[in-house]
Amino acid sequence: MPHPLALGDESKRAVAHHIMANHELQALEVMAWVLLAFPDAPTDFRAGISRVMAHEQRHTRMHMERASRLGLEFGDLPVNCYIWKQTRSFETLLDYIAVLPLVFEARNLDHTLELEAAFQKVGDPRSAALMRRIHEDEIEHVAFGMHWLRALKNPTDTEWDAFCGHLKWPMNAGKSYGDDFQREARLRSGMPEDFVAHVEALREPSNSPQTLRDNKHV
Repeated sequence: MPHPLALGDESKRAVAHHIMANHELQALEVMAWVLLAFPDAPTDFRAGISRVMAHEQRHTRMHMERASRLGLEFGDLPVNCYIWKQTRSFETLLDYIAVLPLVFEARNLDHTLELEAAFQKVGDPRSAALMRRIHEDEIEHVAFGMHWLRALKNPTDTEWDAFCGHLKWPMNAGKSYGDDFQREARLRSGMPEDFVAHVEALREPSNSPQTLRDNKHV
């Protein structure tokens, strides 16, 4: 991803949209895979994920179209399969919920507004507005994840324990936030106060996943 200071260059903004189109498309494909991999999932879950998929389709098109306007067609650059790789460890719906809605999409609550600000700073209000629209959708997607985490977890587990218990290394809760922490957006998504507090605590250097690992706490 181009550095925010490089986004004054139109070609760098095109690259940023190309990368984000790839991320959105991977998320969409993983959601489609979940429908096939877990045919016995609750009907309401299947209906809900289908609505989220419609958003992901729109996000993918928005980024592709913006990249094209900036001179770059989707597919002109190589892409990665990072999100897809995470599906290798999914054995249950809760594995999916912990990783896609509650890590990747929760992190995007921060990244979308970070990029909105960066695009505004370089005089690209169209790209900025695109990021704001996606941010609002991401709140709904995280809410979907929180709802089903509560519905499917062991009743004796807290939301936080259930979330962490379904993250398989190298995925971890420390990947669920960006630089500009959007606390209010998380609360709007239905994350409990204590859940948000746990994520905020991870932002302290002494509580980072790397530090805990080095100290053999995990």
